[in-house]
Amino acid sequence: MKKQTLLSASILALTLALSGCQSAYYSAMEKVGVHKRDILIDRVEETKESQEESQEEFQSALERLTTLINFDGGELQDAYNQLNDDYESSLKAADDVTTNINKVEDVAEALFDEWSDELEQYKSASLKRESSKKLNATKRQFDQLLRSMRSAESKMEPVLSSLKDNVLYLKHNLNAQAVAAIKGEFTNLKRDIQILMNDMNKSIADSNKFIEQMNKA
Repeated sequence: MKKQTLLSASILALTLALSGCQSAYYSAMEKVGVHKRDILIDRVEETKESQEESQEEFQSALERLTTLINFDGGELQDAYNQLNDDYESSLKAADDVTTNINKVEDVAEALFDEWSDELEQYKSASLKRESSKKLNATKRQFDQLLRSMRSAESKMEPVLSSLKDNVLYLKHNLNAQAVAAIKGEFTNLKRDIQILMNDMNKSIADSNKFIEQMNKA
């Protein structure tokens, strides 16, 4: 988006966010030349960026836990505090991912509803047919993207739960025995994080592909 449009969009977004009315938001954005298609592309990009951020946070938590279970002297309280900070950051990053995916789904539904309704306005049968084909193709592409996003999203909860368990256990048992106890959980957590990373990478790749396709259309 152009800078002037972004400024207008930001003002509108702030105003309409207070009302919580997405349909009013989309209508207002169209008045400044920003259509649902543009918003969808922007939101897919934002979701991709939030997924990349969450990958960094989960990886940081894994590295922190790796350091902790290999703990060899020093202050356990400091190590715990750092791990807890990583968990909180991972939780926030995961919440951001979910929020962004929901926003993507919302604007996509609005776009496809509008597109479907506007098919009835065509007088040309051939143009209507071509637009309908393009709508169906875009829906299929988006459905694949959304499945990919939701699949990656679903992998975050087991990782967060495991991280929380480890943080809680250490909170009340800051000693070498506690560190030894969580080593048994480490292999499973490491596996779950790797699965999450793989799913996130697939979703990010699908996002890039979808954005490219939308920009070509």
